[in-house]
Amino acid sequence: MGIRRSMWIASASALTLAFAAPAFAQEQASDVDEVVVTGIRASLQQSIQSKRNADAVVEVITAEDVGKFPDKNVAESLQRVTGVSITRDFGEGERVSIRGTASNLNLTLLNGHGVATADWFILDQLNASRSFNYLMLPSEIVGRVEVFKSPQASLEEGGVGGTVDVRTRKPLDLDPLTVSASAQMAYSEKADEWDPQLSGMLSWSNEADTFGVMIGLISQKRHLRRDGVEVLGYGNANFGGAIGQVDYPSLIGSSFFQQERDRKGVNFAVQFRPNDQVDVNLTGLYSHMDADNFNQNYMAWISNKVGAGAVLTGAQVEDDTLVKGTFATAGGYGAVFDAIDRQASTETRSIDLDGKFRPNELWTLHGQIGFTDAEGATEAQSFWETIAQTGVSFDLTQGVPRVSFADIDPTDPAALNELGWAAFDNIVNNDSEFYARGDVERKVDFGPFVAVKAGLKYTNHERETSHIVGRYPTLYPWAGGSCGTPPHACGLADVAGSQTPSDYLDGIAGPGVLSAYAQVNPAALRALILGKPLTPWSPSLPAGTDFSEMYPNDSYTITEKAFGGFVMGEFEGDGYRGNVGVRIVQTDQTAQGWAVGAGGGADNAFGDITRVEFDNSYLDILPSLNIAFDLTDDLVLRFAAAKVMARPDYAKIAPQVSLTPSIYTGTGGNPELDPYRASQFDASLEWYYGKESLLAVSAFYKDIQSYLINETTDEIQRVETNTPDMSRCTLISGNQYNCHFDITRPRNGSGGRNQGIEISWQQPVWNGFGVQANYTYSDAEALNGDPIPGNSDHSLNLTGYYENERVSARLAYNYRSAFFVDIDRAAPLNSEATQSLDASASLNLTENIALTFDAQNLTDETLEFYSRTKARPRAFYKNGRVFYVGARVNF
Repeated sequence: MGIRRSMWIASASALTLAFAAPAFAQEQASDVDEVVVTGIRASLQQSIQSKRNADAVVEVITAEDVGKFPDKNVAESLQRVTGVSITRDFGEGERVSIRGTASNLNLTLLNGHGVATADWFILDQLNASRSFNYLMLPSEIVGRVEVFKSPQASLEEGGVGGTVDVRTRKPLDLDPLTVSASAQMAYSEKADEWDPQLSGMLSWSNEADTFGVMIGLISQKRHLRRDGVEVLGYGNANFGGAIGQVDYPSLIGSSFFQQERDRKGVNFAVQFRPNDQVDVNLTGLYSHMDADNFNQNYMAWISNKVGAGAVLTGAQVEDDTLVKGTFATAGGYGAVFDAIDRQASTETRSIDLDGKFRPNELWTLHGQIGFTDAEGATEAQSFWETIAQTGVSFDLTQGVPRVSFADIDPTDPAALNELGWAAFDNIVNNDSEFYARGDVERKVDFGPFVAVKAGLKYTNHERETSHIVGRYPTLYPWAGGSCGTPPHACGLADVAGSQTPSDYLDGIAGPGVLSAYAQVNPAALRALILGKPLTPWSPSLPAGTDFSEMYPNDSYTITEKAFGGFVMGEFEGDGYRGNVGVRIVQTDQTAQGWAVGAGGGADNAFGDITRVEFDNSYLDILPSLNIAFDLTDDLVLRFAAAKVMARPDYAKIAPQVSLTPSIYTGTGGNPELDPYRASQFDASLEWYYGKESLLAVSAFYKDIQSYLINETTDEIQRVETNTPDMSRCTLISGNQYNCHFDITRPRNGSGGRNQGIEISWQQPVWNGFGVQANYTYSDAEALNGDPIPGNSDHSLNLTGYYENERVSARLAYNYRSAFFVDIDRAAPLNSEATQSLDASASLNLTENIALTFDAQNLTDETLEFYSRTKARPRAFYKNGRVFYVGARVNF
């Protein structure tokens, strides 16, 4: 914390000494004789005009009015853009994919610079990626978003799919005194809760229009509930006889996820523009979200029955997978129940000073300096697992998996009377970046060139993941109370709560699907875990020892320094314009982690540990060309070509491994990875046949020189378990085992290509009605035949709107076809096609006051996942509908 605080102080001091420029800002001239329009039509006009004037292949979203972005979430708005898809795993848009590339291959900027991000969800914390989490970017602060599909040399490197630049408002662009506020109540259908959503913005500037200040505040709460049926991975075993060697479902469970999100944020902007020569902007963002969540899962433990050699009858095999069968009671545990109470949060901060100085008409100097950091933490994870010996039957052939137990009643908490595992964990992600840049522009008259730009940029980025774990292997023989008092070991009855709700799994469950079981009371679980001492890792440890330990496999630090520069020429002539240039960047990475069991290291519960360090460096030369031909006043033809790169995720280059002990799988890193690299080409024909009308057809081709591919190999890892699979594990001492795990690690593989077309159309139709529609076809393929993460062959957006002086309304439909997510638990994870129908409306009571209504997921879609084929289901989730009602004022 001392280092991070020092960085903030150093950055704040440096900010007072530097100037910088708002990158890529475009001023739009307006015809004073034209009729001024507002609302949806004004937004469409501004967006179309910005796209029309751009040199690169760009899509633009503009806020209709101050504090009124098109959707509740910036990611939700981005999914309306041609070629952009999002994920909604927990009901809200969080990740963005562009043109069939995974979210981690796209770059997000805030006012032209990078912004740190860290996640609230524990699996995302452990698998730290470069994918920006848009939950931390309130839509209320945004005035404009630019999506660069073709790069230009002045644009920061890091996006193979594209670059999203989010632009906040500036006080001197607004009226001298501008006030915007909104108050809504959000109703989450599944959670059956109403939550407040408040935001406000105040902007002031002096009479001379030389100095302005703007501040925005938000406070938003949201209760979430997600119902699901899951298959947590597939194992492989030889069952002998007619079955032979086949895959089988490791765990089949009915999951119940609940969360309360409480987000608070503030952003500010101070602008000083004393004359036409100087423009200085100081901006800052703070966004914090408490994201406590409680997840329960009642599961059929097939992998334990297989490992114990339980007798199997009624077997049915499809696609080399055991999809139906019954295991006898004898041999292993048939039921396992997990209850995981997580106190989680995420926080993002950013401060930036940029400025522009024009000493004369020929020269423009730019400078920018700033610091951004983020923290994503599971401050406390109380993990409780109870088990039972029982026979179990399962059936995957009817879509949603069916399970039944021979000897226990899932609604009876006393049925799970044996504690399999209890632990208390702390996981923290820290992400920070210091950056500084300087640019210069010189207007020239040299052939077709009208300006030359050049600049340098330095970034120092650090990502750290720390995992501290304490354990309670039996909660017995603890003294005090009934739980843990011999001969009574702790069981589910000791922390039992209510049963699952009566509407649990509505729309998912059918006959035979486990949709009712006894739950844990999270308050009772937390009190029990926090009220008991941790159990010693070793009997030889002295009294008073802190029994929590760093888990070395999940703890690492990545330091990444990048120094780059660019030269770019802007040209124009009779009927054409564009830019050409090159960006050069040197990347130096240091990855630090821990080697377990190497000998001669420090003591640790998981074996002696030794600090290890790996260095990697690479140089990228990234030329780019953008050219636009104005064939007529309304018709534009564009071409673009460039080399692009994207650095691998932090977890992928870390010397670490993250294990799932119950099914003996895991994922690990590779510090020697080189980045993704690609050559890309774009062409588009755009017809601007009205101020609010556009018809465009685009084609793109990406020649990807090196995809990262996943390899799964057998590795021996040390684990602590009370239920070892002795076909995989060898006892060390106590309950410590060396076990064979299927570990998936990345490496640089052969390349591939991503090609496709985009069609977009928008126009007013009649009497206030209008339409926006776009379609993208993306065909991505790796040379080795591996599927490409995040690529949907087809995506479609269709929006209808109506607007008059009193009413404004939208109805938006989004569809993306099935896609490969990634390797998960040593097996492919695929998503079925997704779709959503959302709506928004406002009623203007006066010129300044409006009533508002928004709705998400009106058709209550089910998210479906499978592993390679539909015969291997992975998950079925429902997040439910969400409705917002309230009012907004603008003065």
